[in-house]
Amino acid sequence: MVFRRIMRKTLIITLGIAAGVSLLSSLSGCQNEGASPLRIAADIIHGDEYALSQDSMAELKRFNAVYHKYAIPVSDSRQLKHFSDSFKRVRIRYVRPVSDRDLIDAAIKGVTELNPKLKSVPPAELVESALDAMLTSLDAHSSYLNPQELRETNVVTKGEFGGLGIEVSMENGLVKVISPIADTPADRAGIKPGDLITHTDGAPVQGKTLKQAVRIMRGQPGQAIVLTIKRGEMKPFDVKVVRAVIKVRSVRWRTEGDFGYVQIASFTEKVETGIETAMADIHKKLGVRLKGIVLDLRNNPGGLLDQALALSDAFLEGGRIVSVRGRNAENERVFDAYEGDLAGGLPIVVLINGGSASASEIVASALKDHKRAIVLGARSYGKGSVQTISPLPIEGALRLTTQLYYVPSGRSIQAHGVTPDIRLVSANQKPEPFPREADAPGALPAVNGEDVGPRASVTEENCPAIGEGDKADRQLGCALMLLKSGSTEKFLASVGSRLNM
Repeated sequence: MVFRRIMRKTLIITLGIAAGVSLLSSLSGCQNEGASPLRIAADIIHGDEYALSQDSMAELKRFNAVYHKYAIPVSDSRQLKHFSDSFKRVRIRYVRPVSDRDLIDAAIKGVTELNPKLKSVPPAELVESALDAMLTSLDAHSSYLNPQELRETNVVTKGEFGGLGIEVSMENGLVKVISPIADTPADRAGIKPGDLITHTDGAPVQGKTLKQAVRIMRGQPGQAIVLTIKRGEMKPFDVKVVRAVIKVRSVRWRTEGDFGYVQIASFTEKVETGIETAMADIHKKLGVRLKGIVLDLRNNPGGLLDQALALSDAFLEGGRIVSVRGRNAENERVFDAYEGDLAGGLPIVVLINGGSASASEIVASALKDHKRAIVLGARSYGKGSVQTISPLPIEGALRLTTQLYYVPSGRSIQAHGVTPDIRLVSANQKPEPFPREADAPGALPAVNGEDVGPRASVTEENCPAIGEGDKADRQLGCALMLLKSGSTEKFLASVGSRLNM
């Protein structure tokens, strides 16, 4: 697609649930001490955008005083400049105004949490702790990336990295699993969405930040870690997970009778080429017998914005996909689809659940709002914020929430999520304990009304199971049954649905 080549040159925006075990995106950082080409260009473009008022300077001096009190004396001011650069960018670029005092208070708290002695802390360690605290005080997704973490994010976006294969957030001091990535060590070990990790190798998670807990869970491929899991009302139990090189196969596909099934595990750089290959293969195998497509976005935690745009564009002939707005309405950016539908107008059913987040929600909303697909499943996670990775002049980068995205109907899904057209419920099990964006510490509030509610609820046990044993998938069975029925009305009549009034 021409679309992808254009977008990859212009977009540096990332979408994902959390700065978890697998961070979702980055750009290369600037490592030199002097002014980088990026910084020089920014200064030319922005002029005095970063200039501080007297009040702002006074707040920055408060931090400087704490720095000089606890940092080991050195001959240069490199780390102070590093903090100042970060402070200036956060106050200007964050998605909503935040007071300078609150930013500096959070940074100072990060220093005091080190329990430092006078002039005893290495400057880089002190500033990193301050930046960690300042960024995480903003919301559930903003964070500071040190040089090592920035390098790791470069690898993740290519769909191959070392780790456990889970996306996580923090809840009441414990690590909460958003979603395991399909066919990773965590997935094979039986880790489930909503699981709480209370201990790592016997050491309590309580008292650690999410970033600290994630660092512990990272490690060399082949090394094992024991996670203590609390799942619902069950007694806590241990799970041994062996770290591995995670090769995320972003796009999987197969045929089911006269229908194509495409699963998107996460939005890495490989989604666009993957969907083109998948659809070409499905068309080759079924030819004129192809009658519809199931697009499975369940447990997909998000990823790169340009890949969400490319996937949406793959099935739309035109129209709005998503718009992105920050603090200034005049800076709104609009992304539209181009002509060309890889499914040739055949019916599509999109499967979502509480683990479908961010980039997944963009795709589901675009296809739903344009009435290009019927969305089936459970309400999605509700992450409607956009994080931009901004390399800093000295080292590392800011992963900063800069914008919210708005679906074609004009609604933001932040804290609300995407409501399916038809909700799937289980008669035999309690609802999955999916975490939600609205429950995350520091989550940004919703900015407008909720999505239109589902037209009907369907008991998934009334649908055939696809696969056997633990792999039996009645939700997929419902999606295929809907496509085979030829219309929503016939499907609902055949499964004895409950209409929502």
